[in-house]
Amino acid sequence: MISLKSILLKKRYIKIKLKKTNTNHFEIKVKINGIKGRFILDTGASSSCVGFDRIEYFGLDAFASKIKAAGAGNSEMDTQEARNNKIEIESWKYEGLDLVLFDLTHVNKALKNHGAKKVHGIIGSDVLEKGHAIIDYQKKRLFLKKLIFKY
Repeated sequence: MISLKSILLKKRYIKIKLKKTNTNHFEIKVKINGIKGRFILDTGASSSCVGFDRIEYFGLDAFASKIKAAGAGNSEMDTQEARNNKIEIESWKYEGLDLVLFDLTHVNKALKNHGAKKVHGIIGSDVLEKGHAIIDYQKKRLFLKKLIFKY
């Protein structure tokens, strides 16, 4: 029997290991603008996000936004934006990522209360769509299709 992994690798997908946290989220290691960070993978988040406290850390060029963020337990949160960033998830790379910036204090407090580590941000469906993502929940793996750029 042919495995999902072997089929996807033949189709130029990259296999990325996921770590399940105490809160039943998948944690993923990501580089934003070449800087390493810890992120939650959230299929329900429309945009990838970084906390206000990590703007300088990731070298983001932040500006005011009219977008209001909403999440579990919070709505109408003020945001900023940072456009045209580079993201790397293992060997998968994309340039031109727009990020939403907002206060992740409530997210990190909930993680801490459950014995999980704090995160720098959230990887949302924008990145998952760009990478034609497939998640193998049983084996805790994310597959992203290697992007081919023609110049």
